[in-house]
Amino acid sequence: MDWFLLVIGFIFTLLGIAGSFLPVLPGPITGWIGLLLLHLTSVVPVSYSFLGITLAVSLVIWILDYIIPSMGTKRFGGSKYGAYGTTIGLIIGLISPFPFGFVIGAFIGAFIGEILYKPEINRATKAAIGSFLGFLASTTLKFIVSVIFVGLYISIVINHSSHWH
Repeated sequence: MDWFLLVIGFIFTLLGIAGSFLPVLPGPITGWIGLLLLHLTSVVPVSYSFLGITLAVSLVIWILDYIIPSMGTKRFGGSKYGAYGTTIGLIIGLISPFPFGFVIGAFIGAFIGEILYKPEINRATKAAIGSFLGFLASTTLKFIVSVIFVGLYISIVINHSSHWH
């Protein structure tokens, strides 16, 4: 059972990285579930304080993920349409065959959303840039935390591998 939990936990931490870019997966929270699964094994001791701190970080990042993009959009004069467009463009970009399609899709989606809200090219461009920058900041933050969770997972497993029977 321990091996199963170790493998599934590691998969969850990797899914946390994917969740940094995919809007359907809450990146750091998914990665934290991997750390929780690690805790549930009998071969690798993980303290409650470690789980509590990493959970708190995950929840803060999850909340900021909703705040940061809208702050970027509002700071550059954008509307909710730009924020919605960013998300829709991101999803379309993810399924497109283009590398980094999600980045281009997020920007184009924000621009189209702003044009639909108010057809002024300069304002829509500025708002799309703000929405895109907010998206990039939020995604970067989620990605960094998710990579740290993978690193912590690997480090903990390696440090305790000599105790396995």
